[in-house]
Amino acid sequence: MYVPPQFAEDDVATLHALLRARPLATLVTLTDDGLEANHIPLIVDPEPAPYGRLRGHAPRANPLTRGRHHDVDALAIFHGPEGYITPSWYATKRETGKVVPTWNYAVVHAYGRLQLIDDPAWVRDQVETLTDRQESAFDQPWKVDDAPRDFSDRMIASLVGLEIVVTRLVGKTKASQNQPPANRAGVIAGLDAQGDASAGALADLTRRFDPDEV
Repeated sequence: MYVPPQFAEDDVATLHALLRARPLATLVTLTDDGLEANHIPLIVDPEPAPYGRLRGHAPRANPLTRGRHHDVDALAIFHGPEGYITPSWYATKRETGKVVPTWNYAVVHAYGRLQLIDDPAWVRDQVETLTDRQESAFDQPWKVDDAPRDFSDRMIASLVGLEIVVTRLVGKTKASQNQPPANRAGVIAGLDAQGDASAGALADLTRRFDPDEV
C-alpha cells in the first residue's frame, strides 16, 4: 500500500481500535490458484505483541476452510470511515481556485500466515466472543447460549476457525492532514452538514488532526 509520510498511522492501539470498530475484513489469501478474497468478521487480540492476532470463522462450504489455505500468506484489510471530499469546502477555492477533489479514508492492512483450526471448542469461544461484542450495543443482548445447545452445536460443527498471528500492521489515515487549517475546518463543516453517520465519522476522524475543531 502506498503510504505518504503525512498519512502514515503507526500507533498500534489506534490501529487496533479501528479493527475493533470495523471488524468486517477483506481477507486475501495466496494459493496455488492465485489470489482469493473473502469477507470475514475478525476479532483482534492484542497478544502476542507487538501486533496481536486475528480470529474468525468460516463455513466448511467455503473453499477458504480447505487444506490448501492452511499456513498460507494472508492479508486482512479493514476499512474505516471514508468519503468524497469536494473542493467547494476549501477556503483556498475562494482564494485561488487552485483546488481539486479527493477521497479521504482510514484503512489498516494486517499481514500474517492463515491457520485453519478445526476445533469445536475453539470455534464456540470465537463465535461467543464475536457475538458478545456485537450484541453489547443492544438493550437485550442475544447470547449463543440462548439457542438450544444441540442446535448451536450443529451450527458450530459446520464452521472452521481462522487465526492469523499478525507479523506486519500497516495503517493509513488520509484526513486532509496535507491541507491548511482553514481547508480542514471547511471539510469538517461540510461533512457535519451532510447529517449522516458515515460523514459524521469521517468528520470526527478529520478532527483528530485539527485541535481547534475538537
